[in-house]
Amino acid sequence: MWGVALSPLLLLLYRFLTDRLGPNPISYATNLLGDTTLRLLLANLALTPLRILFGIAWQMSLRRLLGLFAFFYVCLHFTAWIAVDHFFEWGELAPDIAKRPYITVGMLALSLLVPLAATSTSGMIKRLGARNWRRLHRLVYVIGLLAVLHYLWLAKKGVNDPFIYTGVLAVLLSIRLWDWARRKTWLGFQAWRRGGHSPTRTADEMRGA
Repeated sequence: MWGVALSPLLLLLYRFLTDRLGPNPISYATNLLGDTTLRLLLANLALTPLRILFGIAWQMSLRRLLGLFAFFYVCLHFTAWIAVDHFFEWGELAPDIAKRPYITVGMLALSLLVPLAATSTSGMIKRLGARNWRRLHRLVYVIGLLAVLHYLWLAKKGVNDPFIYTGVLAVLLSIRLWDWARRKTWLGFQAWRRGGHSPTRTADEMRGA
């Protein structure tokens, strides 16, 4: 997984060293880093649906690694933007964020990733408590939505990749929503039976009457 996650960065470095970044090297580097971030986020979000649909669980151990790599690449993506577009002129950053909606949602996604990366250690899970930690890390769903929205607003007409990523995210979230509804229904049914309203008991009572 380390090799897979680092391969886009190695490709970027190779193309830089061999002068193969194309006619617009800045755009190529920024887009590659952004695409990699989104792919890693979607890969992270796909781990639980795989368990739901196929009953396999070994991949769940990769969640932390994929999440940290996504944070790593989004930081590189942000660094490339601030270095190239603004030459580290931090005073121009806030007006640009407020003026361009795709930058606004991108910065919001980056900001929400910070606490998730900061609390990714086992020690932080113990400090927060498992329940609070899970609640905090549900922000990844919001981050995924913001990331695809950032790409949709940024992409030029005729580019289909943002719609593909949006469709993948919709499928992954739909699977989670379906599983949540299924479990809620089952728990409600069990509570209904424990309350003495099982179909068998009702039929027996009717026969006794």
